[in-house]
Amino acid sequence: MTVFVCANCGAVLTAPVSQVALPAHAHQTYGHELLPVLLESGTYAVDPEPSGPPRRRWEEVGAEEAEARGVYAPVYSLSYGPPGAIAVAPGDVRGTVLIPERCDGYCLGLDGRDGPNLACAQCGDAVGTRIDDCSFWQVVWLDPCAVRRVVKASTRRVLSWEALREECPETPPVEPIGAWSPVWEAVIAVALAHLVAVSGGVRVVVPDGPIADMFRPAIDSLLPPGPPAKTLAPVGPGLSAASTDIALVPLHPQTGEAWPSEAQAAVPLAADVWMHLAFNRDRRLIPATGGLPDGVHRDDPPPLLPFYPFRTDRDVFLHTLARMPEVRQPWLRAIYDRVKAGRFGHRPW
Repeated sequence: MTVFVCANCGAVLTAPVSQVALPAHAHQTYGHELLPVLLESGTYAVDPEPSGPPRRRWEEVGAEEAEARGVYAPVYSLSYGPPGAIAVAPGDVRGTVLIPERCDGYCLGLDGRDGPNLACAQCGDAVGTRIDDCSFWQVVWLDPCAVRRVVKASTRRVLSWEALREECPETPPVEPIGAWSPVWEAVIAVALAHLVAVSGGVRVVVPDGPIADMFRPAIDSLLPPGPPAKTLAPVGPGLSAASTDIALVPLHPQTGEAWPSEAQAAVPLAADVWMHLAFNRDRRLIPATGGLPDGVHRDDPPPLLPFYPFRTDRDVFLHTLARMPEVRQPWLRAIYDRVKAGRFGHRPW
């Protein structure tokens, strides 16, 4: 377990927390409503990219300098803040006070537009930014230059892949109101960027079922028509070995490591979403009663059905693709530019 303390005075700023992988939806904005917390209580994640002010426009930075900073396609602006911001659940923060003059937001809370808005209650140094406005996942980003990590215990239980099948919390694809989960929209967008990049610009055949529901509309929109040239199939714990060109593999939620695969290429997918797609967890089958034949099963309760087709998160897709060196290939850059400009045939977003 780890606690974070003020780098200036040593005051404790968090409850004990354990590191997990940074969620795919960490920087997603969604809708016009209050969203839940980004991370479960008792956990933290680290963003390896620079974040926060100052920011510089793409036209000012230029392609060469942007590539040196890990961005390979045009974006609106690049952060020149420090890398390594630490995300924690707001309820795990201790010993901080708001900085009143930095508490602006769009409408329902704080969005961090004025820079760090949390100060150490003991010494007054700015130590982090609380985000809880509408459209944002609620989180506190600790400034990596203003805090220090103190390890309280060196042991951490890392779940095995087999244990994940039983203990990995599931994020349902459809919310109770009938809308697709924004987490799924972000997670699939990240995987789609990797899938398009490893496709080589040729059609990919996707197995029928939930995986096709998630990926096929976007593939039909982004990749050229023609006979399928590559195959995609789920590969991971609990599945028999599959012969496929591209493996859809789970990402470990604690370590961020991908399931090892012998396929020519691998597409990573958050473990909770991968488990649901690989084993179709929305079908809870129980023996039927009421005079039906022996061996007949039914869904109880029936799975929630969305009221519109699935759409991936366009901004998350572009963010991911812009940070992949493969996007410098002309065919993939053309896809990036087309999505960014909103020019596509179907509506996968």
